Amino acid sequence: VQLQASGGGLVQAGDSLRLSCAATRGAFSNYNVGWFRQAPGKERMFVASINWTGSTYYADAVKGRFTILRDISKDRAALQMNNLKPEDTAVYYCAATERTIGADYTNYQWIKYWGQGTLVTVSS
Repeated sequence: VQLQASGGGLVQAGDSLRLSCAATRGAFSNYNVGWFRQAPGKERMFVASINWTGSTYYADAVKGRFTILRDISKDRAALQMNNLKPEDTAVYYCAATERTIGADYTNYQWIKYWGQGTLVTVSS
């Protein structure tokens, strides 16, 4: 599976931005799809994910502001980010992993497929 992320940019605090992730080869229906982000000098961190049943999970820092969406028929996922804050500035990565028993999809070490990353910069 190859993932293509897009939609990053420079915005002001309080603005909204929508990131998109497209898979070049299908099978989102049996994958956990998520987003991670990595700020300069920091570790790659979990942001949000959606699994094969449609259940969603969010990092505490983005709960209530970010929404992860998935369109299985088009093998696309999106991350709607509202009320952005300067601390949301990072490179955002789309991620996908097949359904795996015992996997921790919030841990980047469990992720099998990565998109190339898209930069989000939030100015104060």
